[in-house]
Amino acid sequence: MGDDSNATTSQVNWTLLSPTQLANKVDAARCAIQAIKFHQPTVAIVLGSGLGGLADAIDHAHFIPYDQIPDMPQTHAAGHAGRLVLGHLGGMPVVVMQGRAHRYEGWPNQAVEFPIRCMHALGARRLIVTNAAGGLNPRFRAGDLMVIDSHIDLLWDRRVRHRQTPRPRSGNVYDRATIENAKQIARLSNTVLHQGTYLATLGPTYETRNEYRMFREIGGDAVGMSTLPEVKAARELEMDVTAFSVITNVASTDEPQSTTHDEVVECGKEAGPKLQKIICELLSMWSGEPD
Repeated sequence: MGDDSNATTSQVNWTLLSPTQLANKVDAARCAIQAIKFHQPTVAIVLGSGLGGLADAIDHAHFIPYDQIPDMPQTHAAGHAGRLVLGHLGGMPVVVMQGRAHRYEGWPNQAVEFPIRCMHALGARRLIVTNAAGGLNPRFRAGDLMVIDSHIDLLWDRRVRHRQTPRPRSGNVYDRATIENAKQIARLSNTVLHQGTYLATLGPTYETRNEYRMFREIGGDAVGMSTLPEVKAARELEMDVTAFSVITNVASTDEPQSTTHDEVVECGKEAGPKLQKIICELLSMWSGEPD
């Protein structure tokens, strides 16, 4: 895997793949998935730390461990099962990532984006991304949900890709109609759903008080270590994107605090059912739309 060799046994040098080589790997992964279970999803879902419980609600679920899919990046983070789930949810055919690879595990953006490209190749044209995040906005409380309407990218991946050309500006990255629908669903179920800006850092360490203060000053409402590579790849593929954060802790710029990954995972599990309800309601709305 070149200079990102610690994440898995894969020997792919992701940063040097040509567009044709990448497309061939995506197609090989698609063929491997469909050989195990033929499925044509219309919605892809990425489940973050502690949020894998949504997979239990999938009807006719078929589980495929990532190590059965060629070149699929493996994840070693706690709270990430590391498997693809095919089935139906809310009346829609879905493909669900139960766990994701992270930049802090040694993966470059190209590898983190790869599963999104594979799910798009299977047929998904909508993407729902979830994550566990620390709250920066003082109005937030642990266990709250946030629908993302903008982001700040501090992942700092500036390595040159093979024949890299700038990606076009995406305008509204996150689907505005779905944001409003999610807020309406939350209101009807008395669920706290904030709307705000997600700030992504590389990790894997949690931030200091001064970093939290700076992140808030530049406009962040929540901070995490994932999501943006997947979102950017999906928009490049012209997928409609919706993203949610579960607020697992709220930063204090005045008092020393410590946060462990186990605490993040546990809070994600507790808040997961609220997010699951919103996602299932959105899927039910989409299932009633004309093709």
